[in-house]
Amino acid sequence: MDFDETDSFVDQLLADDLARAKDMAGEEPIFGVSDFIAASNQTFEQIFPSVLIEGEISSFKINQGKFVFFDLKDNNSSINCFMTLWQMRFPLSDGMKVIVRAQPKLTNWGKFSLTIKQITPRGEGSLKKSFDMLKEKLRQEGLFDEAKKRILSARPQNIAVISSTQAAGYADFVKIINERWGGMKVRVAHTQVQGMNAPDQIIRAIDYFNQIADLPEVIVIVRGGGSADDLAAFNDERLVRKIASSRVPILTGIGHEIDESLADLAADLAASTPSNAAQLLTPDKKHEVALINSKVWRFSRDVLRELSQVQDYYNGKVEFAGKSLVEKINSEVSRIESAQRIVNSYNPDKILKLGYAIIRGQPEIGQKLEIEMLNNIIEAEVRNVKQK
Repeated sequence: MDFDETDSFVDQLLADDLARAKDMAGEEPIFGVSDFIAASNQTFEQIFPSVLIEGEISSFKINQGKFVFFDLKDNNSSINCFMTLWQMRFPLSDGMKVIVRAQPKLTNWGKFSLTIKQITPRGEGSLKKSFDMLKEKLRQEGLFDEAKKRILSARPQNIAVISSTQAAGYADFVKIINERWGGMKVRVAHTQVQGMNAPDQIIRAIDYFNQIADLPEVIVIVRGGGSADDLAAFNDERLVRKIASSRVPILTGIGHEIDESLADLAADLAASTPSNAAQLLTPDKKHEVALINSKVWRFSRDVLRELSQVQDYYNGKVEFAGKSLVEKINSEVSRIESAQRIVNSYNPDKILKLGYAIIRGQPEIGQKLEIEMLNNIIEAEVRNVKQK
């Protein structure tokens, strides 16, 4: 191959490269800047419609009383974040660790950021700081004033319960209700009791029980113990305000005895545990029976003493006084017998002997039900549900 042939070979290679470049240019789209940003955001929406990210807040600020800006960072990186003020359900400040539910976005200025949908403090220190800030804010508004608390009915017959029906705290509540009294009308709203979705679900349940025609006498919110993160849902500002404004009195039984939530402070009455909530709500039928028997015994003793005194004092007037006392005795005995009949009518065993059954569980297709009869307990699965 001579020199001229080598030049021709190189020229051919360059021509081939140029042709391939032209072909490739024809296949690749050319974007305008705005179009590219729109396409990028559409890609983000498809790949990351919602993403959970944990980090620390820095450069927190509120603009125009409506818009919230901050950076979410870890040891190595930082992301700009944006949200509206009404989405901020917990007080926030620099240095707090949080979890955000957000959507990635490229702004019109080519800046990558997160549009926040939900945010909640994370970790005991951040939760405590947020708790104290919101507690003081709501206290100054008078939301926790004792003068606003309503007295619950001594023996309610129509109650509503908001809880997770799969939780141990709910099971304890139901068990003690049935053991102590029973016979009440109980409606249950199954909700999450921890996590980002819990506050809104509980708020919707409160709204529902406040709007139905047959209003309950009390709404009970119960949740067993857990970590500070587990109980954080009950420090949500919107939920706390909803509890305070409920037209139906609210009793809370949240966490263990040492746990305190803002929901407890806003409620009309706060029990130390779900079990304690059941105890505050119902009398003990065993105690009631013993109390009636004690009253019968004391009344009989007093009547005998009075009869003896009357007989000694009035002599010949004993017959007249005795007649009056007999009428009084008969009246009191009738009253006591009536009270005993009422107590006996609430005895579940008596109802079961009549052929009735107690059904526990949610009447939803696929759910398990426990059916208690006089001598048997049957486990069944719901195959069909019809509206009565």
